[in-house]
Amino acid sequence: MKKIKRLLMLLSAAAVILTCLSSGVYLRAEEDAKEIDIMFFHDTHSHLNSFYTVEDGEGVELGGFARIKTLINEQKEKNPDTLILDGGDFSMGTLVQTIFEQEAAELRMLGVIGTDVTTVGNHEFDYRSKGLANMLKSAAHSGDPLPEFVLCNVDWETMEKEGLTEGQQLIADGFAEYGVKDYVVLQKGEVRIAVIGVFGKDALDCAPTCELIFKEPVEAVKETVADIKANEDVDLIVCVSHSGTWEDESKSEDEILAKSVPELDLIISGHTHTLLPEPIVHGDTYIVSTGEYGKRIGGLSMRQNENGRWTITDYELKPITMDIVPDAETQAVADGFMDAVNSAYLADFGYTREQILAVNDVNFCSLKALEEEHTEHNLGNILSDAYVYAVTNSPDFDGNAVDLAVVPSGTVRDSYPTGDITVEGVFNSFSLGIGADGVPGYPLISVYLTGEELRTAAEIDASISDLMPTARLYMSGMSFTFNPNRMILNKVTDICLTDEDGGRIELEDDKLYRVVADLYSGQMLSAVTDMSYGLLSIVPKYADGTPIEDFEDVIIMENGKEIKAWDAIARYMQSFPDTDKDGIANVPEYYRTDHDRKVVDDSKSLGALIKNPNKYAMMIVAVIVILIIIVVLLIVLVVKLIKRIRKKKK
Repeated sequence: MKKIKRLLMLLSAAAVILTCLSSGVYLRAEEDAKEIDIMFFHDTHSHLNSFYTVEDGEGVELGGFARIKTLINEQKEKNPDTLILDGGDFSMGTLVQTIFEQEAAELRMLGVIGTDVTTVGNHEFDYRSKGLANMLKSAAHSGDPLPEFVLCNVDWETMEKEGLTEGQQLIADGFAEYGVKDYVVLQKGEVRIAVIGVFGKDALDCAPTCELIFKEPVEAVKETVADIKANEDVDLIVCVSHSGTWEDESKSEDEILAKSVPELDLIISGHTHTLLPEPIVHGDTYIVSTGEYGKRIGGLSMRQNENGRWTITDYELKPITMDIVPDAETQAVADGFMDAVNSAYLADFGYTREQILAVNDVNFCSLKALEEEHTEHNLGNILSDAYVYAVTNSPDFDGNAVDLAVVPSGTVRDSYPTGDITVEGVFNSFSLGIGADGVPGYPLISVYLTGEELRTAAEIDASISDLMPTARLYMSGMSFTFNPNRMILNKVTDICLTDEDGGRIELEDDKLYRVVADLYSGQMLSAVTDMSYGLLSIVPKYADGTPIEDFEDVIIMENGKEIKAWDAIARYMQSFPDTDKDGIANVPEYYRTDHDRKVVDDSKSLGALIKNPNKYAMMIVAVIVILIIIVVLLIVLVVKLIKRIRKKKK
């Protein structure tokens, strides 16, 4: 009995020792596992300073590189080896972009806050090949600390075989001078990281002035990962991607990338301005996004597993709010760039950056609502009205009435909170692009469309913009009703033009109507045609009906200069009556309510769903009927064949 007890005690002791040993081994393995901290952002769009905007119906002040720098400093006190990454579209969105070529302010500010790596976004091409090349050279010559620049899918081989165009050569020289690479390898503490950059298909579609040819993104990343595996000793592979994620997973480019290239450990996903409260995970690959304009900075921690892959152990999107004390040195650099804006750009328009144009008591919708809520919005109304005002009140007005002004949601970059509306606030609301004159800011253009094409434009908004929210249209001078429950391409049930008093003017299908929009909207018409597979085609014309081949030929001029879209809005703001007699214009009460410019009829009754079918509906019905007939014929043939076989067997 004593021997049995002694044996049991020995076995128990051995079990305890083995447990301790195994725990010790596990703890050591956990302690020895490599770890890394990463901070990230993307789509900052020239928002070096904090800015006022509308979020959830409230006016708020957010962002600012100086506050972002404060958070980076705090993180680096905890871990000096924190990796800082940017996912592209660092430019185009505020007045800072007006010194893009000469000062490269955005790229240099990324260096100031300690960004390790960035990549190109579609808006880096807004100032065309020359602008991008000059910016890269200005940054390289500045002597400032700069982030590494990575981009793996430019197809230089094809372009060189065809012979580089002047613009392609300019970018090639700019890339060489800056030192743009397919990927870079960085050492952060014990962790060696390869960072790849890639430019997505939709991003390319959104860059109408880009002259470069690109390889298919997934295949280019696969090739680059293979090069890294063959030539580098790295622990972690990260992709800074300007491709984005979408609700439809089958079209979500960075999710496709994650599933197609499983060797990637982490994808920083820019372009779509997506806010991901939690990472998207496919296999061992994480996808993260932190939204736009530097409103938030993402932070995550990763730990390497025994199999060599990585797990995110901590993830947070930190809002950049006004309670964060800005880093003084960073703010001083930003202020220096802003001072240059007044003298180098705004002086030519007769403005200063902080000049108050109007006082606003109206609650304008948010930018998110403009894209996501498919209805009339007061923000779209005021912008489209501004175009009509600027053209018809120009000293060079040609007397030809503007029948319609169009503003797609994708061209709008911010809303107007209550309070003072400044020159900077107006520019920020419509800040894209450059004109044929080389001056920042997209100009207005004037084209002519038939009444039938205006019906098509309304159908594009009603049927296609759910698939392409940036194509949502806001109009001055036209009213239409649509039913979202009806057949695609047949959702519009009523449409007319309106006069100054809101009176109805019936459309004539063959008549030409004058339409004002911005240059970018004209250039992007082909994307809408592609989205509808060519069914919805609009051909802008001159007043005599001749098709327009180059939209730069129809830019609206005044005193020999282009009328910029943002300046049109500024002029309209200044034109408002001074209702409180303080010497400053006030936004009219008119914009507090809707005016039936876009009416949503949500009826699901049979009559509402089938009334007034258009030619597209008839085409779709005809196709469906033909398919049904084919199916019925096939069934009949199969039945006959079966009967014959049975007869032969008998």
